[in-house]
Amino acid sequence: MKITIVGAGAIGGLAGAWMTQAGHDVTLVDRWAEHIDALKQHGLRVDGVRGERHFTVKALHPHELQGPLEAVLIATKSQHAVEALESVLPHFGPETFVVSFQNGFNEPDLIARLQAAGLGGAERVMGSIPNYGGALVDPGYIEFVHEGPIQLGEMTGERTPRLTELAAALGALTEVQLSDNIWGQIWAKEVYSAQVVFSALADAPVTETLGVERYARVAGAVVREALEIAEANGITVEAFDFFDPANYKPRTPDETRKLLDNIQHAIWLLKKDQKPATHQFKKKGSGIWWDIVYRNRPSEVRSSNGKLVAYAEQAGADSRLNAKLCEMIYEIEDGQRPLGFQNFEELEGYVQSLGKALP
Repeated sequence: MKITIVGAGAIGGLAGAWMTQAGHDVTLVDRWAEHIDALKQHGLRVDGVRGERHFTVKALHPHELQGPLEAVLIATKSQHAVEALESVLPHFGPETFVVSFQNGFNEPDLIARLQAAGLGGAERVMGSIPNYGGALVDPGYIEFVHEGPIQLGEMTGERTPRLTELAAALGALTEVQLSDNIWGQIWAKEVYSAQVVFSALADAPVTETLGVERYARVAGAVVREALEIAEANGITVEAFDFFDPANYKPRTPDETRKLLDNIQHAIWLLKKDQKPATHQFKKKGSGIWWDIVYRNRPSEVRSSNGKLVAYAEQAGADSRLNAKLCEMIYEIEDGQRPLGFQNFEELEGYVQSLGKALP
């Protein structure tokens, strides 16, 4: 299988590096010219949880790409998903298919764009959830921040030969879990990610944000509302490795304790492979935190959690907590609100004012 990864950042770059090393035909494409130039001249340097590594990879500037393409993994930030698809439409062939290899509710937009171009629809699209993490630190240099599996599935729910083949290739990097309800798993990741967005309200490690019980209670209330939004839209939210939606509907203090313990376990999973004695991690927070603090650019909240709020409006569901959280992030990105723990306290007060605190 010929694999083209559009977006050679952390998620795409790590997948491309390990698949290439395993002998697969992989091309990395990115519009950041300095990054592609570095990959061409020096290869990809990776450090972090798997130690110092160096990979020779095939990398192209967008204008150098030629078709027909086969498997196209879109690994950009979610707000650039459709734009990335646009860049490869001229190179589509009869067997080309697209994978949204990123966060966000991107699959319906990709399907709609393919339909508008007369190139098919859902049968051309796979959904995925890459649950490993990293950071593109500098051109040609990625930090591997935490391990995690990949969920992968056809948007039609079928088990196709191409699904099996792509899963085998991605297995060179990490465990791949095939899904017959990938849309439900995408919703699960976006529901869960509400607490990840919450953690980015302050410039602090996750252990000092979600790791604090007081703040975890607020995050839990936000995720519970997000889960209610999914249910209002008729979505069966799937559990995954460190997220069980059943935990986010506590009715008693004991059930709340179970939820808080689950959040602590998720934090442990994110940190368990890190060895501070051998590597001092540059990425100390979420991808949202990384964009705001390190990259000084808008995060993908508008195209992920912002869409969650839009789904709530369509279904007539209450989204006041998630809308408030998104507004706070937007204000931080626009320079109208400082990062800080006062943001957690403000949202905590809002949770209590709405009567949505956990028992």
